[in-house]
Order: sequence, then structure tokens, then C-alpha cells
Amino acid sequence: MKNLPIITLICLLFLSSAEVKATGVFKKNSRTIVIPAQSNSRVKFGAEKISKALSLIGYDVKIVQKNKLPKGKGFIVIGIKGDQLLAGVSNPAQKQVGKEGFNISYNKNNNLVIEGTDHSGALYGCMELVDEIKLKNKLPENISVSDQPQMVLRGTCIGLQKTEFLPGREIYEYPYTPESFPWFYDRDHWIRYLDMMVENRYNSLYLWNGHPFSSLVRLKDYPYAVEVDDETFKKNEEVFRFLTEEADKRGIWVIQMFYNILIPKPFADKHGLATQDRNRPIIPLIADYTRKSVAAFVEKYPNVGLLVALGEAMEGVGQDDIDWFTKTIIPGVKDGLKAAGIKNEPPIVLRAHDTHAPSVMAASLPLYKNLYTENKFNGEALTTYEPRGSWAELHRELSRVAPVHISNVHILANLEPFRYGSADFIQKSVQAMDKIYGSKGLHLYPQSGYWDWPYTADKIKDRQLQIDRDWIWYKEWGRYAWNSYRDRNEEINYWGQELAAKYGTDLPAGKAILNAYEESGEISPKLLRRYGITDGNRQTLTLGMLMTQLINPYRYGLFTLLYESEAPEGEMIIEYAEKAWKKQGHIGETPVQVAREVIEHGKKALASINEASPSVTKDTEEFRRLKNDMYCYDAMANFYAEKVKSALWVLRYKYSNDVADLEKALPFLEKSVAHYTDLVKLTENDYLYANSMQTKQRKIPMRGVDKTFIHWTEMLPVFTKELSHFKRSIDSLKSANSGTANAIKPFKNAVVKVLSGNESYILAKNARIFTDSTAVIKDVTEQLIGLKGVKLNKAQQIKSGTTIRFSNTSPVKVLVGFFNVKGPLYLKAPELETDASANNYGQSEIKIMNSMILDGYPPVNVHAYSFPAGINTLTLGKGAAMVLGFISEGQEMRIYNAGLDGKGKDIDWLFE
Repeated sequence: MKNLPIITLICLLFLSSAEVKATGVFKKNSRTIVIPAQSNSRVKFGAEKISKALSLIGYDVKIVQKNKLPKGKGFIVIGIKGDQLLAGVSNPAQKQVGKEGFNISYNKNNNLVIEGTDHSGALYGCMELVDEIKLKNKLPENISVSDQPQMVLRGTCIGLQKTEFLPGREIYEYPYTPESFPWFYDRDHWIRYLDMMVENRYNSLYLWNGHPFSSLVRLKDYPYAVEVDDETFKKNEEVFRFLTEEADKRGIWVIQMFYNILIPKPFADKHGLATQDRNRPIIPLIADYTRKSVAAFVEKYPNVGLLVALGEAMEGVGQDDIDWFTKTIIPGVKDGLKAAGIKNEPPIVLRAHDTHAPSVMAASLPLYKNLYTENKFNGEALTTYEPRGSWAELHRELSRVAPVHISNVHILANLEPFRYGSADFIQKSVQAMDKIYGSKGLHLYPQSGYWDWPYTADKIKDRQLQIDRDWIWYKEWGRYAWNSYRDRNEEINYWGQELAAKYGTDLPAGKAILNAYEESGEISPKLLRRYGITDGNRQTLTLGMLMTQLINPYRYGLFTLLYESEAPEGEMIIEYAEKAWKKQGHIGETPVQVAREVIEHGKKALASINEASPSVTKDTEEFRRLKNDMYCYDAMANFYAEKVKSALWVLRYKYSNDVADLEKALPFLEKSVAHYTDLVKLTENDYLYANSMQTKQRKIPMRGVDKTFIHWTEMLPVFTKELSHFKRSIDSLKSANSGTANAIKPFKNAVVKVLSGNESYILAKNARIFTDSTAVIKDVTEQLIGLKGVKLNKAQQIKSGTTIRFSNTSPVKVLVGFFNVKGPLYLKAPELETDASANNYGQSEIKIMNSMILDGYPPVNVHAYSFPAGINTLTLGKGAAMVLGFISEGQEMRIYNAGLDGKGKDIDWLFE
């Protein structure tokens, strides 16, 4: 009988074990989390995250606030270095870590101690423990981790922008209203997004808007500048305070971006001004309004940073940029700080876009020390992790002058809309930011759909959220911004496990999905950097390119920085063709090489995704969409590869004048259209659009106005027509045995009265075009001969710009000649990469390349500005240019290369 208690205990233990096996419910453990009595909100938030993670796996948890650890063992203790609570508790042998760093370890009393260098460090230590708990489904029994981030700033951005312009507005003009941005007022959505950010260790959130002040502050001197009603204004205040408070709990600094010089519409209307005018000088009224807006914002939201974009909405590089930053923006920030009684300078981020940021920094640092700089990583795309040339040197220069220089992964116009998750490409990109650029910060755009936040382009009944679909995009960049020098083999295992968990597969299948991401992840970067026109969002890569864009890229305003800095050393299609004809050696990455490689990447991506497919048991519909994207990438790769093969034969004809070369090009172009037909089938039921920018700024492959040419189904007829035209051109050449194009009709002068008092001249050889120069026209394309041009003073153009007032009774085009070289003496041609207003008059595209030669000047390209009937003003920036004449709006303008630069004939007529 004396053994009965022991027998009873054994039976009870057996029954308890059987109950656990039968019900799956484990006996709860208890844990007490101890934080300092006066804890920062980030420490409290971290403690709550640990408590929740432990509660989900059966722990009984409570959080207490003490300045001294209670007696006992098994506590979880959280604090920062120097806290009274941690005195004698933390491990004295632990590693010294820097800003936002932490140590996690057990001490001799079996207390699990999380010690942060600062409050963010303590928070990240808590998040690290949460990750361990989720991974092992228990509180780790033995852990010793010391860590700190590689990058000082690790941020994501959200655009308060839309896919289309608001009525009566221009680009970037979007007041904060529930009608335009219902998601902005959805607090649950913000919590989800901010939780995603802290889980991925992001510490900054950028909000992009052209002019946010008129939605968030009310000025005593300019009460009429507010763009929203009183109820909306109150909501905006509440949401902004809520957002900043919730972000602060998670160690996230909110940064508000704005453009210069952009003013609110009510203010503009009252004073008879345009909301945006790049060529407008700084005027006291606008400077005063802007300074007071910045001051009011800083005073009202002292914990919110500012990202200042000097370029784009004001005239490019020059003294105005420096004056605006040093005499308006910085004084405004200082006024706000003084009014709020704050002595510490918050950081101001200077965006190095369309401004000479080093000069601005040199002038500004004596006035304000806490300045950061920011510049695009690969333009508005993702093209290479081996940046070089002038763009890399600009980044390095900025990293030398700024306390923190930030690399901005911007827009991603070449990735939209297909899923992207190449851990390898992203890891190497962050390493490049560090090693090549010297960047200490990441500013990350959404992977696609920036203009349509928070939704993806996927054609689903209930719109899909970007943070759900593109989870791996945010997770990969966040992981490598924290530490980009992780072991590659370990990373393959890590992401394999993540993807296996996501789709309910085993590890080999998870690795196969990763490989599909990484193989497909090489396709768009390689295509754009070797075949593209621009790194900007005026090109939608996934919609394809016209043959004329491949064989005559300069006609479309080729952005040469794409090839010179944002691609490995190599050759464009036109360079490769010329060298092949001349039997010269090739250099670096070639178009033929990329055509071959992208086809192989597509094959491997399909093989990997199909290998994983049978074992997928979770999130099967999303996996189907991911799999479809791999087929889209493959079809797109083949479309481009076959078209480039065709283009090389077409370019050979340019030198050989042998129709047989065109006949060799034809089968490749036919295959290209067939692959594009496949791409249309893959996207027509799965995607709403290819690019979320659906305004007149989009130009390539086709100009997009009012949401036109946004889908592959709209482009297939264009490519089919291009093929048909090419076939007819070949037949015509064979029958006529001639390589000449159809004759181009000369332009006729429109009836226009110049009101600005300028002298006129008739375009012809030996005509003088400037009042202060003896330079004459040496040669001019026949189509321009006889036009009535406007004679200008070149010195005055360089000093002050050009303004021509005129009246016309019917719509007209003004033909403007730009010298096709860049320099301080010449007016810069319209360029959407730096100026969002560069196509407001339809002027961004070159109409006639190399149309004129002046004695002692570079060749001239012609652009056309459209104006309605009435009294109009043509305003051009500083630099020499020519107003060549006025033609009626309806007069046909065939785009072509006049070839007066001596570099060969135009063969675009083969396709149009």
C-alpha cells in the first residue's frame, strides 16, 4: 500500500500524456516578461509581440514593469543598455553592438535577457526572439545572439498617387481625400502594413505626394490654400497622428515627400498662377507660402521627416535649386522647430533628382547639419547589381558629403506587373549599394502597382493587396538591408524553407520555387539594360517594343545613362550590327548573348516551377498565379529574343542594301509575334493592366493617354500590323528593286501672328537663325525648307530662356529645334526621366532626327509642341534652341531620321 501514491502518479502522468496525444493540447508553461517601469513604447511593443507569440503555443504569459528584477528564475527581461532593471542581470561578456543592435542570451539564473543598444535595438531583439519561437514552436532553451543592422535607414514607400489625373489637375496633384485614397483612412490596413515593416526590420516609411501641406496644415496668412473640406482636414490630422504614433511604436520614422516648386490649386487660382511651371522663376509669394507651409508642418508633426525633391517640378540644375533649398526649405524647417521649442535638428532627405545635389549640399551644410541624400539605384527600374560610370560616381560623391546616403529602388517599370522574388539578384544589389555606392540606406518602392496602391494588377474579383502578393519582395530587401553579407548556401536553404512553408511543400520543392524566382528574375533586368530606350517609367518593358525602337533608339529619346552606368559594359543593338558589318570585335555583354541567355532563363524557370507544382498543398490559387507568371516571363523572353534576331538582319540591310537580308529577318519577326500571341493568352484573363502609370507620360512601346495601351491585348494588333507592313515593304523592294522610301511632303506654314515682337526668317540653306550670331544653315531636310521661323537672341536664351507669344485661329504645332548634345549652352530636350511635364504639349518625342546642320553647331532634332486655337505662349528653359515654324495640327508628321549627321539612312519606313 505504501507504493500507491507512486503508482497513482505514474497513472496520472500516463493519462495526461494520452490526453495530449488525443487532443493536441499541451499543458501551459508560465512566463513573466519584465520591462522597465518607465518603458519606451518600442520596448512595450516588443514585449507584447513576445507575449502573443508564446500565448499562441500554449504559454501563460504576463508582462510586469519593474525597476528591479523580482527574485526567482525563468524571467524574460527586456531593456536597453544602462537600464536599472538590467543592472547585474545581463551577461557582462556579451558582444558590443552599435545603433539598433541587441544581445539575447540566458544568464546564470536562467533568465532570458534581451538588451538593446537603444529602444529600437530592444525592439529588434524582441522580434528576433519572436522569429525563433515561430520557427521552433517553443521558447528556445539555449540562445545567444548579437546583431545589428548594416544599413542605417531601411525604408519602404507608399505613393499617394493615382493611375490617372484628377479633373483639372496635372501629375502629382492629389489632395488627401477619402474619395481619392480610401485606404489612407483604413487604420486596420495601416496596422497590417506597419506590422509587415517591423517584421522585416524596416525603420522608415516614405509617403510620396506632390504637395501634401494643403491637406495637412492650415496657414493663418493663406487659409485659402487648403485643398480639402473641414471634415476631411480633421480626418487627415487624426490619421496622420495615428500613423506616426503607431509607426513610432515599431521603430519607424515617417518621412513626407514633396516636389518643388508645386503649389495647391486654390492658391494658384487665387493668384493667377499655374500649379506647376518648371520655367517660372522663384517669386516671393510662392517662397513665402512654401516656407510657412514647411514651418507649420514641422511644428505640427515634429517627429515626421521631410524628403525634398528639388528637381522635376522646377527648372533643372542651377542656382535656383540652391536658393530654394537654402532660402526657403531649410529656413522653413528652422522656423517650425523654433515654434515647437525643439533644438535637435531632424534629418532632411535631399533627393538627388534633376538637381546637382553635391552643390546643394555644399551650400546647405553650413546652415543645417543633419542632411541626408538619396538617389535612384538603377533609375526607375532594376537592371544590374554592377552599376558603374557617372551614376556610380555621383552616388559615391553623395556618400562622401552626406552623413547618410540612401539608395532608392524606384518605380520598377521593367518589372511590372509580374511577380519578382530573386533573392540572389536582390542580395547582390544591396551589396552593390554598400561596396560600389557607399550607401547607408535603402528606400524601397513597391515591386509593381506604385500608382495603384494598395492593389496589384491581378485580375481577381476581390482586388489583391500588394503586401499579400509581394510579401517576398519586402522580405528579401528587408533581410539584406539588415545584412547583405549572408552565406549564399544558407540563404538558399532559408528561402527554400520560407517558400516551402508558404505553399505547403517539402524543402526541395521550396528550393525549386526559389530557383524559378531567380531564373525569371534575370530576364527583365537583362532585356531592359541591353535593348531598352530608358530606365524611366515612360517605357513599359513587359508590353514589348516596336521594331523601330530597336533599330533606331535615338529617335525615341534614348536615355544613354541606361547603357553607360546601369548595365555591364557591352553593346546596343545598333552598335553590334555596325561592328558585325565592319567585321570588328565585340565588347562585353552583347544583344545576341542576352537573347540566348533570357531564353535559357525562361526554360529553367519553367522547369523549376513545374518540378515544385505537384507537391503544393497550400495557397494553391496564388501558386497558380505565380506559375502563370513564369510562363509570362518565358513568352516575353522569347518575344524579345526573336525580335532582336530579326532586328540585326534588318540593320545589316542598312549597310548591305540587299533585300535578302530582310528576307532572313522575316521568320524571326514572325516567331516573335507568335510568342507575343502566347503572352496575350497568358495575361488576358489574369491581368488588368501591364503598368499602373496610365497617363500621357507613358511613351514606349506606345503613347498611353486615358488608359490606352495598358494591356497586351491592345499591343498585339500593333505588332501584327508591323509584321504585315514589313512583308509589304519586302515585296515592294523586290518588285521595284529600290531601297528608297515613299516621298515625304514638305510642311506648309500655318497662319500664326507672333505677338512677342520677334523677327522672322525663312528656313533654307545659308539662312541666319540667331540675331546675335553669324552662324548659318549648312544643310536642312527638304520637309522644313520654306517654313517661317522665329529669329531668337542666343545669349538671351542662355541667360533667361525663351518665351514666344502668338495667336492662331486653329490648332497648331510649333516646331522647335534642339541641338542633340548636352551642355550648359544648349536647351535640354524634353526628357520624361527628369521632367514629368515634358509631354504636356506632346513634345517629348523626336519628330525628325538630324534634320539640320548649322555652321559650328551639333545636328538638330525637331520636336513639336501642340497648342489650341487662341492666344498662346511657348515657354522654354534656359539654353540655345530654335523655333523653326508653325504648322497646322492636322498636318501629317512622319517620324524619321533625316540623316544629315552623316551616320546613315533612315530605314524605319520598312515598318510604318
